[in-house]
Amino acid sequence: MNITQAQIDRINALAKKARTPQGLTPEETAERDALRQAYVASVRANLAGQLDNTYIVGLDGARRRLTRKDP
Repeated sequence: MNITQAQIDRINALAKKARTPQGLTPEETAERDALRQAYVASVRANLAGQLDNTYIVGLDGARRRLTRKDP
């Protein structure tokens, strides 16, 4: 799942508005929460993709792929 720059800009706009005295409406709060969840899912997916393509090089020069641990 990729998040667009427009979505990141909207998250930032909502965060800025939340810090103002008027705050957010309930609809904006729900939108902010949904966008944040999408952003976190995107970051996790990107990190998982990087780790899937990461190799450990041993002292003998042998390369081995990282393995996933079961939670």
